[in-house]
Amino acid sequence: MTATAHAQAYQCTIPTTGISVPRITQDGPTRQMPVAGYTLALSWSPEFCRNREDNPRNARQCSGQGGSFGFIVHGLWPNGRGNSFPQWCPVRSEPSPAILRQNLCLTPDAWLLAHEWAKHGSCMGVRPQTYFRVTQVLWSSLRWPDYDRISRRDGLTAGDIRNAFAEANPYWEAGHIGLKINARGWLEEMRLCYARDFKPVRCTPQQYGPADDEQVRIWRGL
Repeated sequence: MTATAHAQAYQCTIPTTGISVPRITQDGPTRQMPVAGYTLALSWSPEFCRNREDNPRNARQCSGQGGSFGFIVHGLWPNGRGNSFPQWCPVRSEPSPAILRQNLCLTPDAWLLAHEWAKHGSCMGVRPQTYFRVTQVLWSSLRWPDYDRISRRDGLTAGDIRNAFAEANPYWEAGHIGLKINARGWLEEMRLCYARDFKPVRCTPQQYGPADDEQVRIWRGL
């Protein structure tokens, strides 16, 4: 993995046709509240795709049809106060097929793009195209250390993963970087914490995840 966030999509092709807007079913209650900050959730694709290659919905991300991916954007989430967050706010608009297609190297799943807009973007008071544009700007500002090399380090810890990212990104500190680790001890997601003005901010304990000295493994794929 090289210097820029774009390099996380090692190879990515955007289809010229065949993208439709998926039907999204609300799977939780509507919660409307003031936005206190944001979380940019980034999924580590090799771990997500482990044993998911045969699922047709994951074909672009996991079978090589759409490319080969490292981190991808799970979603941009508005936060509320404390551990609560707004979700499923009423909206009259949905992303167009063109908007979904334009973002398939950011998030290689049209259903997930549409779902994240409906559940989270709807509570940011913006249009779908603005929500995805903000997400793109945040993503494009990131610089990536070589997590393939870092994953081979003996005794790798959550703190090592955070510190490597902070060293590659001015204005970021380890305390701004949350991690999600699965029950088997493998990295699933990185969760970057932002204030309302989209400047990095210290994560809450819930966002932060494992302690810095907890050992973590990073799956590189087969």
